[in-house]
Amino acid sequence: MKYSSKINRVVLVVASILFPVCLVFFVIGFHSNELIIKPIHYSLCFVFSFLLLYLFVNLVMLFKIKKNREKTSKSKKIIFILFLSLELIGSSTFLLLLYSPIKWFRNWLVPSAMATMSHKYLATWFYSEEEIEKVLEDNQLIELLEDIDLNLIHLRENFNKDSYENEYEREIFTLENLKKPYKIIPISDKNYKGYLAVIYDPSRISVATTKHLNEVGQYVTEMASENKAYLAINGGGFLDQNQKGTGGIPEGVLIQNNKVLSDSQYGSFGGIIGFTKEHKLFLGKMNAEEALEKGVRDAVSFRPFLIVNGKKSITSGNGGWGYAPRTAIGQRKDGIVLMLVLDGRTIQNPGATLVDLMNILYNYGAINAANLDGGTSSVMVLPKEQAQQYITEKEMKSHCRKEYCYINDIVNGSGEHRTRPVVSAFIVK
Repeated sequence: MKYSSKINRVVLVVASILFPVCLVFFVIGFHSNELIIKPIHYSLCFVFSFLLLYLFVNLVMLFKIKKNREKTSKSKKIIFILFLSLELIGSSTFLLLLYSPIKWFRNWLVPSAMATMSHKYLATWFYSEEEIEKVLEDNQLIELLEDIDLNLIHLRENFNKDSYENEYEREIFTLENLKKPYKIIPISDKNYKGYLAVIYDPSRISVATTKHLNEVGQYVTEMASENKAYLAINGGGFLDQNQKGTGGIPEGVLIQNNKVLSDSQYGSFGGIIGFTKEHKLFLGKMNAEEALEKGVRDAVSFRPFLIVNGKKSITSGNGGWGYAPRTAIGQRKDGIVLMLVLDGRTIQNPGATLVDLMNILYNYGAINAANLDGGTSSVMVLPKEQAQQYITEKEMKSHCRKEYCYINDIVNGSGEHRTRPVVSAFIVK
């Protein structure tokens, strides 16, 4: 067989390059209902794959021809073989990650994608509805169905201790500056990093909202500035109409200073997260009027509840929402409030699961805790003077608005290091 023709060589080279790509699409065709339309594309891909396999075999034979009949230089052959090898290795690795019996990758990808507003395609492109449902069933969180018992919380004013039960308690009670109403503890793990704010006086905590309620949201830095807050984190969920991320319409109940700002129906789990007039963190599934009757003065809505009456929510797998930036709030039995913000969406730090949030807050003594809005919303904000010890000079330019800065590193769904407007925040005054 002769291979002296340039056209023959070009066809063989192109075919060999396309073969791994077509193989990937062929395998995905077994699983996806969306990326490849069955049965037409599936059948065409099947035929084309075997055609490319035949051409690939011919290409291998081409490289066995004697050097004096091959005009291609040795260096070009080596470069091409290396390129083709990398392509085959990359394609094989990609398919193994998606469909191997080892489930860690799909347990990360599917819940993380399905929990987003605009990136569900990262799961639906590669898996059928049945496979997605199975992964979500294996990674779910079932909330405890019991009413919160606020009598378990006894607020204290004096936190001096001679001994500590564990390292977490030592971190909470080793005060750096008695004049500050909070302490910030860096939190890190192999998948995430962030900050835990310890608020010693829960009476300082209230809800702030966007001044353009039901229209557009505000950055938490702006809310903190307008309220002259010591510290702030993002709060409850919002309806994202047309996926613009404006954050102006609250989802569920929103109460500020005993005034009901929203009383819409929330989802099947989660609900009210707020503080009573006795400054105790309240978690409950009810409407705004019922919450006011329970003494709730400030509240937002989100999901799920992570710890209720000192008991962890029962979880399976990673909790069902994958890995992402997270915000959560909890309260210890001595009244100390814990505000947790964790980063994600980078190669080094993909993010935290709901189980991670629950375990961190539980370790630091939270008796009640709930997840708040996460993703691009997740921020912890300080006045610029205090923020300087947590962010670099370069970050000051992008992290700060109106003399307030967020100190964590937010990454949105597009990979940009920026946050977004939200509907509400918990502030410390």
